[in-house]
Amino acid sequence: MEKRIRVLVAKPGLDGHDRGAKVVARALRDAGFEVIYTGLRQTPEQIAEAALQEDVNVVALSLLSGAHPHLFPRVVELVRGKGMNDVLIVGGGVIPDADIPALKDAGVAEVFTPGTPTSAIVDFIKANVK
Repeated sequence: MEKRIRVLVAKPGLDGHDRGAKVVARALRDAGFEVIYTGLRQTPEQIAEAALQEDVNVVALSLLSGAHPHLFPRVVELVRGKGMNDVLIVGGGVIPDADIPALKDAGVAEVFTPGTPTSAIVDFIKANVK
């Protein structure tokens, strides 16, 4: 039996909006992934620890508050610091196109903005999980 891809869907920071994260989580679940949703207002430290404890293949961050330039790289740093170098980290939310190159340079594999079909997220994860 093939092991299912495990995805941690996380909402870092003080962002209190989770509709998009829940839509993505449901789409990933429907695509056959195991999905763990952390809920709202998680610190980068909590997200990294949950990723370690849940032994996930993917950390999917969702943020609408504008704090992505700080929070996304911090999550990457903490996840990598726990030795999880093979975990794919993706982000999504209201993120200006101009901010995406810096996020990718910081280790975020891909950034999905509003209007991205959930099938594109599923396909990216399937193609990039090691």
